[in-house]
Amino acid sequence: MLEAMIPRPGLHVIFDLDGTLVDSEPNYYEAGRRLLARYGVSDFSWEDHTRFIGIGTRETLTALRGEYGIDAPVDELLAGKNALYLELAGASTEVFGQMRAFVELLHAAGVPMAVASGSSRAAIGAVLAVTGLEAYIPLYVSAEEVAHGKPEPDVFLETARRMGAEPTECVVLEDAPPGAAAAHAAGMRCIAVPYVPATASDPAFKAADLLFAGGQSAFTAEAAYSWLRGEARPGGRS
Repeated sequence: MLEAMIPRPGLHVIFDLDGTLVDSEPNYYEAGRRLLARYGVSDFSWEDHTRFIGIGTRETLTALRGEYGIDAPVDELLAGKNALYLELAGASTEVFGQMRAFVELLHAAGVPMAVASGSSRAAIGAVLAVTGLEAYIPLYVSAEEVAHGKPEPDVFLETARRMGAEPTECVVLEDAPPGAAAAHAAGMRCIAVPYVPATASDPAFKAADLLFAGGQSAFTAEAAYSWLRGEARPGGRS
């Protein structure tokens, strides 16, 4: 076990939520599948869902509305999906084991943490509460609170502002190319842990400062923490 020492002065860590801290994608897929079924779409598959991993809920629903010719307003779709997701997430949401260990290491070292997510504030709050992560990460920012979602940097920049940190002091953990691109655009370092390992060759991931190309199966709290402490070379691969 690594000693819980602050990796470097001024460090702030910002986590994406879905697919990074927690495996919420199955719940998001099921919520989307049920929602679309209400509007006559019966063939929405997991593969269809994976195209939108890392994209905000509103942006995703806007695209799906056009793709399937749904007449309902985006706000109606958003309210419906959020209600379905909250029901599913409140019943069960899994935290990735090594991510929880990493959060606990950072917390013990006194490193400020926050969540910046494309999900709604209600969804973020529900997941942090049901998983117990809110005890470690009380600050969170939703893309619905800023002008543009990922891959634009708005949500990360707003999170840094609320943390009282400069972008250069922040390290982002992300699982999807749009999020990694947003971190880069914000001027922040990025640890990339692809939710879909096959996307590890995406240019946004290749530009990450630390890439766990095998995804969550390759990520370890010890490796990430050692890198933050300068015990591993920047730009590393795992």
